[in-house]
Amino acid sequence: MKKIILASAIAFISATPAFAASGNTSSTNGSATATIVEPIVLTHTSGAALGFGRFTTGTGGTVTVTEAGVGSTGSDVAFVPGSTNSADAFGVTGDAGRSFSIATTSGVVSFSGNDMPFTTTASASSGALDTNGVASFTVGGTLTVAAGLPAGAYVGSYSATVTYN
Repeated sequence: MKKIILASAIAFISATPAFAASGNTSSTNGSATATIVEPIVLTHTSGAALGFGRFTTGTGGTVTVTEAGVGSTGSDVAFVPGSTNSADAFGVTGDAGRSFSIATTSGVVSFSGNDMPFTTTASASSGALDTNGVASFTVGGTLTVAAGLPAGAYVGSYSATVTYN
C-alpha cells in the first residue's frame, strides 16, 4: 500500500504544471550622460574702438569704416589731414572647437545734445573657437552725419553678442 500511495504522490507532483512569469512586465537599467562645456565669454579688446576719425560735415553725408579699419567718406563729408580710422575689436573664449554666431547693434554718438546714428558690421556673422578655445573678430560701421552739427568729440556705444550654435 505504501508503494501505491508513493506512486500516486509522484504522479500527482509530476502532473502539476509549472507556473512561469506573466510576461506583462520586464525591467533593465539604462544609462545617462551629461557634458558641461566652458561658457562662452566675450571681451572688448583694451584700447580698441570703432573710430570714425576727424572730419568736416559740409552739407552732411556718411563716414564708413571697414572691419579692417579703413575709412571713407560719402557726400559732402571730408576727412581732415591726420585723421585716423579704426575698427573695434573683440575676443571670444569658451569650449574649444565650438562654433558661435556674432550679432552687433546700431548705436548713436552724442555731443552736447547732438546725435549721429551709426550702424555696425562685424567681420563675420559666425566663428569657431580654436583648439585653445579662443577666437576674435572686428567691427566696422557707417556713421550718418547731418549738416550743421557743432564741432566736438562725439561718443557713444553699441552692443556685441556671441552665442554658441
